[in-house]
Amino acid sequence: MPSISTQQTAVQIRVNTFVRSVYNWMTLGLGLTGLMAYYTANTPALVQLIFGNQLVFFGLIIGELVLVFAIAARVQKMQASTATGLFLLYAGLNGLTLSFIFLVYTNTSIAQVFFICAGTFITCSIYGWATQRDLTSWGGFLIMGLIGVIIASVVNIFLRSTGLSMVVSYIGVLIFVGLTAYDTQRLKNMALAQPDGLDAAVIRKGAIVGALTLYLDFINLFLMLLRIFGSSRD
Repeated sequence: MPSISTQQTAVQIRVNTFVRSVYNWMTLGLGLTGLMAYYTANTPALVQLIFGNQLVFFGLIIGELVLVFAIAARVQKMQASTATGLFLLYAGLNGLTLSFIFLVYTNTSIAQVFFICAGTFITCSIYGWATQRDLTSWGGFLIMGLIGVIIASVVNIFLRSTGLSMVVSYIGVLIFVGLTAYDTQRLKNMALAQPDGLDAAVIRKGAIVGALTLYLDFINLFLMLLRIFGSSRD
């Protein structure tokens, strides 16, 4: 019979392996998005195709939403390779639509905000991982705040209020800072709850869902910070 210390070591190895996989896939997704966005912004034909045709642009947005919901809702019924492919496809499509940031903001400010976002994200993830405080109660509050930000953002499409945009951005930063810590702790708990001998494909699918969750937290935090600190090309 294995000793308690041996069991604890095995659990720690399992948790570390799972979390490392989550962050590796998240990083790969972010890298793919960044490369696609930069390439698209520097290819006039693609810029014209995506932003010169509302049907194409909104078609991409709808396609991204479908992919997110498909991965989140049906991942357990998919092959691990399918879930992985859909995640990478989503990251690539997101790069196409996010290419506008290279058209609107200076490259220097984009780089600066990226490092601010990365530092903030890492700090929040470390807090979510290390804290002994149960962050479960944050979930409902953060989701309600996120819904409020989405509604306000949609309304501001018609109002085009700079003041409202800044207020939404500051609130959005707070929400995604909280979601990063909350989701990190949730993933840690998910890893701890995994039974021994779990199929590798199941673990991979869990890692892909976790990577998608943290990817969305990072991207949205980055966009909110870019609205606040980004320098326009105008």
